[in-house]
Amino acid sequence: MPIRREHRFFYPIDWPQLSAVIRFGRAKGRCEECGRPHGRIVCHLGDGRWWDAEASTWRDGQGRKTRPLIAGVDMLRLVRTTRVVLATAHRNHDTADNGPTNLAAFCQRCHMLHDRPEHQRRRWRTLFRRKALGDLFRGPYA
Repeated sequence: MPIRREHRFFYPIDWPQLSAVIRFGRAKGRCEECGRPHGRIVCHLGDGRWWDAEASTWRDGQGRKTRPLIAGVDMLRLVRTTRVVLATAHRNHDTADNGPTNLAAFCQRCHMLHDRPEHQRRRWRTLFRRKALGDLFRGPYA
């Protein structure tokens, strides 16, 4: 996920190199949460379960082997595909803390799940700010 222009100054100058070391050096091109491989197209069921072609098995959202069977449901209708792209995430959401224990290589799904509380907090703050501005300039918010 690209860094927004207004947030670029929070990241160090060597962020691309640091990110590459975490994603491809330490994590060896796989998500550290679920194990999805970078750059590959994987089949998934939308609930975290995905097909690991190298091991010829289904895996869950934590990378453990699982059974994909759903009683009475056509599996081919549920299967979707996606291209996996790894990104480096800050575990504590502090962009100034670039220690190796605070950085993790996550796929899109795991990164969004990890950032969900932060996104909800930002969404609440944005809506609260809009409401306050509406009250200030247009009277009580309708």
